[in-house]
Amino acid sequence: MSLLTLAVSVPALRPPSCGHGIKEEGCDKPASALQKGIFYGALYIIAAGTGGTKPNISTMGADQFDDFEPKEKQQKLSFFNWWMFSIFFGTLFSNTFLVYIQDNVGWTLGYGIPTLGLALSIIIFLTGSPFYRHKLPAGSPFTRMAKVLVAAVRKWKVSLPNDPGELHELGIGESAKSARNRIDHTHSLRLLDKAAVKSGPTSPWVLCPVTQVEETKQMIKMLPVLMVTFIPSAMVAQLSTFFVKQGTTLDRSMGPHFEIPPASLGAFVTIFMLASLVLYDRHFVPVARHHTKNPRGITMLQRMGVGLILHIVVMITAFVVERKRLSVARENNIVGKLEVVPLSIFVLLPQFALVGISDTFLEVAKLEFFYDQAPEGMKSLGTSYFCSSIGVGNYLSSFILSTVSEITQKHGHGGWILDNLNLSRIDYYYAFLAILGVLNFFLFLLVANSFVYNEDKDSKKGSADQSNGNFLQQKLSSSEFMMKTRRLGIFKWNEVMDTYLIFDCHEIVF
Repeated sequence: MSLLTLAVSVPALRPPSCGHGIKEEGCDKPASALQKGIFYGALYIIAAGTGGTKPNISTMGADQFDDFEPKEKQQKLSFFNWWMFSIFFGTLFSNTFLVYIQDNVGWTLGYGIPTLGLALSIIIFLTGSPFYRHKLPAGSPFTRMAKVLVAAVRKWKVSLPNDPGELHELGIGESAKSARNRIDHTHSLRLLDKAAVKSGPTSPWVLCPVTQVEETKQMIKMLPVLMVTFIPSAMVAQLSTFFVKQGTTLDRSMGPHFEIPPASLGAFVTIFMLASLVLYDRHFVPVARHHTKNPRGITMLQRMGVGLILHIVVMITAFVVERKRLSVARENNIVGKLEVVPLSIFVLLPQFALVGISDTFLEVAKLEFFYDQAPEGMKSLGTSYFCSSIGVGNYLSSFILSTVSEITQKHGHGGWILDNLNLSRIDYYYAFLAILGVLNFFLFLLVANSFVYNEDKDSKKGSADQSNGNFLQQKLSSSEFMMKTRRLGIFKWNEVMDTYLIFDCHEIVF
């Protein structure tokens, strides 16, 4: 952000301006290699920094809640709702105040304010560091998964035992010392189980414990869900492209002296998302929880499904609005001209509002799902799936746009995507995206119906006991028990080890 601020502030680092009634000397000259290098370099640095912070900071926030404490575990169910609320509250500020500053005051102040805000955020974050719950690094998740894949390939001819108990697993004490919960064997992706078959060598690239195999399974089984989120992310990409460009062709006046900047239309998305998030968390979830007995009200995949349907509705709404815009342009004989269509910009409000409401369901559910279903020690990798969904969706949007533009201009046709929107047929493009959304939704149904959630024994036991009006009891695996007693300081570590040597049990109920 500092580089960007310098790039728009220092005369030597920016090309001469020709806008806003200002025509500096040599403003028709293109930007120099140095100017382009600094500007694009700053953008790539921001992208790299975002890739490092986004998957980790939300994970760190969720890790502040103790799953062994019923109250904190309940609060964690609302965390991602309010996490998104805070993110979009900042987006509202940038889409309104900062856009106004950049359009009417200057780029220097427009970039300087978020730069100072980011510096202040870093200071606040570091100040709170002593009070955070920190989880020790547990090694690269990619290395752990690679070991499983390599071991399974090496032993692809090895037969699997009929009894999963014969597969290799770490001992109770070793699992607890590694700060990892043991994961029970599952029957999905059985080929990967070969990595845990005891066949001689004990190298970590030849023999992996069941827990490590199950971690890999959990990350792999989320990939189909990730892939069905690419199309909706490509749809959302229209928000900052065609939706805004439509706004530039409409009447933006709001009173005699004020015009709405097209980029500020995104504020409507934010406003409706903030409102719908509050309604969802405070009203919908309690009502749904009463009927479904699900702590979240509805499952994460069900919430995603509602979001997918709303994205289809967004594209249908955009199709109808664009047909109306083109109709008004034809009626006023301005098709092919760059004149403003005599239609209020607020005609776009429904599609922007629906995007905000759909994000309440899909985007929050994606983030929560990929975090919740990722194994311990791979939570950051899980939330990186969420970021990957958005990134791939943007690339996919560019690919679809260029492909549609090229195909529709073949054989002398005018094409759907042109520089002049009044000559374009982006209504057809929106209809095409809606059809893609419908096909993607049916694929999502297949994926969702075959997906098996990770078993949450604590949640099941706790909800059952609460429904009977008894005190909460937790049924923990042996390694979980040891981790909990170590956390609470109930026993000395050696005493815990002695307890397990005496009982030699797999599960303890207390």
